[in-house]
Amino acid sequence: MAIEKLKSEVQEIWELFRETDKRMRETDERMKETDKKIEKLSESVQALTGKWGKFVESLVVPALPKMLGERGIEVDRIFQRVRAQKEGKEMEVDILAVDTEYAVLVEAKSTLKVEDVREHIERLDSFKEFFPEYRDRKVAGAVAGIVIEEDADKFAYRQGLFVITQTGETAQILNDDSFQPRLW
Repeated sequence: MAIEKLKSEVQEIWELFRETDKRMRETDERMKETDKKIEKLSESVQALTGKWGKFVESLVVPALPKMLGERGIEVDRIFQRVRAQKEGKEMEVDILAVDTEYAVLVEAKSTLKVEDVREHIERLDSFKEFFPEYRDRKVAGAVAGIVIEEDADKFAYRQGLFVITQTGETAQILNDDSFQPRLW
């Protein structure tokens, strides 16, 4: 009787192991499906974010000559998404506005954060290394955003950057008239 009971209990334990194993495989499959869904969602969000960034650029670019002209910078050429490579590193500038005296680098974000401003300052610091054709220019920086978080506008202003945001169907510089941009 004890052996039969032991066999029955062992059989039950094996059934529980098989059921647990089956459930774990089913859970693993559901996790893989969830991972695929998350990956697709992430790709969609990245695509949408890129489109919003281009939307911000499309607001800034047409208004840039007038905005900078009012600040004494008469740009005559504007380039978008300019890239350069050097020693295995790459730099991309969202908007580059130039004339014979200045090169103005604009970072355009749908949501501007302090970290975006910091990254743009790093870009400004190394701009002439990546774009030596502008080494004789005064380089100024600007950041543009529709939504401005974490007092990023105040931080950018204190760092000597122009701050651009949407106003109606166009864009405007938020800096007061006494603002003097930092030059690199």
